[in-house]
Amino acid sequence: MKTTLKNGTLTIFLEGHIDSVNSPVIEKEIDDSIAQNNPVLLILDAEKLEYISSAGLRVVLKLRKRFSELKIINTSTAVYEIFDVTGFTEMVMVEKAYRFYDVSGCEIIGEGSNGKVYRVNTDTIVKVYKDASTLDEIKRERELSRTAFLLGVPTAIPYDVVKVGDTYGSVFELLNAKSFDEILREDAENLDMVAKKSVEIMKIIHATKAPENLPHQKDTAVRWVGEVKNYFTTKQLEKLSALIDSIPENGMMMHGDLHVKNIMMQNGETLLIDMDTLCTGNPIYELAFIFNAYKGFGISDSKVVERFLKLPIDLTYKLWRRILAEYLESDDEAKLNEVEEKASLIGLLRVMRRVIRIGEDKTDEGKKLIAACHDVIAELLEKYDTLVY
Repeated sequence: MKTTLKNGTLTIFLEGHIDSVNSPVIEKEIDDSIAQNNPVLLILDAEKLEYISSAGLRVVLKLRKRFSELKIINTSTAVYEIFDVTGFTEMVMVEKAYRFYDVSGCEIIGEGSNGKVYRVNTDTIVKVYKDASTLDEIKRERELSRTAFLLGVPTAIPYDVVKVGDTYGSVFELLNAKSFDEILREDAENLDMVAKKSVEIMKIIHATKAPENLPHQKDTAVRWVGEVKNYFTTKQLEKLSALIDSIPENGMMMHGDLHVKNIMMQNGETLLIDMDTLCTGNPIYELAFIFNAYKGFGISDSKVVERFLKLPIDLTYKLWRRILAEYLESDDEAKLNEVEEKASLIGLLRVMRRVIRIGEDKTDEGKKLIAACHDVIAELLEKYDTLVY
């Protein structure tokens, strides 16, 4: 019987049939493996299990008494039905196997730090995650999408989780939907419409009472300061911390990654995708993240933004300013410049932290980007005593 042990979790791979004939032997093999490995948690992988009888279920029941958090994963539909009919799904966490999805040859319509979004056909898109160990995060995003939807936020809810190669993906049904970047590539004259619709959906999110389980963006920003400490003086770090600490905590729900690749248009309705970045805090953070998408990540090389959004850089700069003007309901250039600078201080702090975290701070490109972010932040620290606008 194949087993693996990782971080105190023993996974036992079940195969074939488990019935009254072989269940005593299988039970002994499982007991021997548990005694040898002394696990904290136990998982039964049923991907190759074809059938389990009442005798096999009794073996599982004994294991459940020994391991209160026992999990049975990758069950076929037939095996899952056995566990369900006998009531085991009420006592044990039983998960069905994920169907396999092939995205080879499919158009990539979006890409972020967590994965890529593929268009499978006119009705379906699949977000494929980079890290195969993020299954819990995928499930969390699914729940966040449902929560946001029930609270009145227009969002596309993933209806399935699938296996894609060695990792996982979330499947969305978006009938004839187009992302805002696609709409802009078709006709740049749509810029004002895209800006207005982006702000409309942003204000819907910001007017929605945030669930209590969302992360607080201020706490995250405080950690960023600690991660960039080697690039600033003690005085600068103290000023950064003071500015962040003084930002009012108003409990506003925010998307956290609101840009043209994460907003879709379907039959005239605007929908959000990528809800795993939902958080709560002050809108200056949301504006900072939008600034990053359209300008910040390209501060040392504008082609970075062009490659990501697949839009001309002058168009993305113009879009950012229109979004800022729409959100603030102002065309006052002095006001827009002030808020952009305050947003950029937070946004570029996040850019620096990301470069460090992914290990690119040792590369020439990473060093150049960190230096550019540092110079802007240092200048703005001298200019502003508050990030409130």
